[in-house]
Amino acid sequence: MSEVAFSDDSRIDIRDLLNEFYDEPIGHSQLGDFSSVAKVPAPYDSLLDHHAHMTVTVESHYDEKVNVVVHRCQRSAAWYSREITLVTERTGRVVQYGIVRLDTGTLDDEVWKQIESQSTPLGRVLIDHNVLREVQLCGLWEIQAGHSLAELMRLNVGDRVYGRTALIYCDRAPAIELLEIVSPTFPS
Repeated sequence: MSEVAFSDDSRIDIRDLLNEFYDEPIGHSQLGDFSSVAKVPAPYDSLLDHHAHMTVTVESHYDEKVNVVVHRCQRSAAWYSREITLVTERTGRVVQYGIVRLDTGTLDDEVWKQIESQSTPLGRVLIDHNVLREVQLCGLWEIQAGHSLAELMRLNVGDRVYGRTALIYCDRAPAIELLEIVSPTFPS
């Protein structure tokens, strides 16, 4: 992917993503306690601190394809949102949690059809349909897992995990806002 200059208006407010499925402030704490950080420790840095799709990144790290599990989704006239986990195909390990918010006016019907089928990870859909995309890393996060995140990621409440917020430009338009949290891991 080529480098693109992004404007300052491309920042993502993590509260907007959390509000898709968790009410402030109690619901946010049910998911976890989020702290913005300048960097994350290894191996999380190679999993999160980049401008690439997480689907490709976690598949490469675990040397295994991943499947998407959609836990909740909602659609309005302007947005489609879903709360997901990515699970490895062979071993069934939860490797990522995410909240995805997509601008419904930015992708063609065939891409939307596959996204809404909930059968394929978002990154794979965009790649398979050759959508021109640029991923912008917006922020890194340290998270202490709350009850909801612990349950979805098979963690203990209070476990420390790391994540990122990112924005995907599709055909040069800001289209997809992401919160992506990776599971505790070790170097592959």
